[in-house]
Amino acid sequence: MSGRHEPTPDDPVVAIYRRALPQVYGYLLPRCGSAAVAEDLSAETFMAAVAANSREDPPELSVAWLIGVARHKLVDHWRRVGREARGFAVSGAGDDGVDDPWADHLDAEAAYAALARLSPYQRAALTLRYLDGLPVGEVASFLGRSVHATETLLVRAKAALRRVYQEGEGS
Repeated sequence: MSGRHEPTPDDPVVAIYRRALPQVYGYLLPRCGSAAVAEDLSAETFMAAVAANSREDPPELSVAWLIGVARHKLVDHWRRVGREARGFAVSGAGDDGVDDPWADHLDAEAAYAALARLSPYQRAALTLRYLDGLPVGEVASFLGRSVHATETLLVRAKAALRRVYQEGEGS
């Protein structure tokens, strides 16, 4: 089955698009902090669904599958941003294994604003670990880093987030 065809209302990609677009966009928007970027990444996610559906043995298109693709698209976006910025500098120290009561007092809007001010790798690591709830090993895999390097990145990113957040509270 090759060749291009116009989608019909009963096409599986059209059906999943109608059902899943709010969830995919809703997943991406708070994690990237930009409606334009969330729209672009949503489009890339559904283009991946179109490509996957045209394969010989297509995957079962589901919201969960699309969220997984969206997660990869978001990580790819952060990598591109990181490359464009020519690296990043992290600072701070701490212990990622210790409960942090400070996290209980965050204002969500201010936290997202502070998160947006961090480097792409710091945002990616914190988002994948704490918003998506992935274990450190999976975060490392997504970022193409070792587990040890990812643990260090998370500690430094948390310290940077705290610093940026607290600076924002004072202004």
